[in-house]
Amino acid sequence: IGFIMFFMIPVARTVYYSFNSIAVGENGGMEFTWNGIQNYINLFTTEVTTDAQTLLQLFANQNLNLLTSVPLITVFSLFMALLANRQFKGRAVVRVIFFLPIVLGLTLVTDMLAMTTGSELTQTGGGLFSESMVSVFLFRYTGIPRNILAQIIGIVDNIFDLISHAGVQTLIYLTALQSISPSLYEVARIEGATAYETFWKVTIPTIMHIILFVVIYTIVQLFLESQIAEEVYSFAFEQNKIGVGSALSVVYIFNVLIVLLLALALLGKAVKKYER
Repeated sequence: IGFIMFFMIPVARTVYYSFNSIAVGENGGMEFTWNGIQNYINLFTTEVTTDAQTLLQLFANQNLNLLTSVPLITVFSLFMALLANRQFKGRAVVRVIFFLPIVLGLTLVTDMLAMTTGSELTQTGGGLFSESMVSVFLFRYTGIPRNILAQIIGIVDNIFDLISHAGVQTLIYLTALQSISPSLYEVARIEGATAYETFWKVTIPTIMHIILFVVIYTIVQLFLESQIAEEVYSFAFEQNKIGVGSALSVVYIFNVLIVLLLALALLGKAVKKYER
């Protein structure tokens, strides 16, 4: 019932809206005029985003970003979980420091970093480090060529973004790693397996289904935070083009489903392989 009320009904309405031109009626409410697929045609021929991109460019950039970001976040969060799961002095303190941003909320932590580094991130939408006073100092006074320095600052900006997106995934991995039976590692040690062999033949096969879950979660997370969602709001509520905004929502949903199905098809085979 909840799935029907909170998902299927809104999706069905959005699909219906996408085939109509919608205006405010004389007596209030919405007035629908059927126009077939014209909203979809306009979406990819005449309409542009708030920063003057075509919608095709927007979708291409979003999918390219997914292609690079999802593997990075998946691998980085697994690496952080492996570190957090190791036995060492002060492990509890390290875990608290790493997971504190998740508890406080990433937006709050990012704003605090912006204030401490002099960044105008929240106002400009730029990178946290590239918009800071530190980067201004480096450009003005270090004498490092600007093209080299720009590349370095871009890498640092991506690290901030990577860390901000890897928190929940790291928690998921950490829970999965702690659920692995110690007897499996004991058997591998007795058989003379190296740490490298143990990782690939014990750890990875055991958590393969969790890796699939993390990939799916990351894809959905990145789509929800993408510019496409902002453009849907802009068309529907700022430009009063509800039909076009609905058409963009429908295309957006199909894009998400296609990417999810591709991820399931690729990683699903690996999961089945290790479950045999």
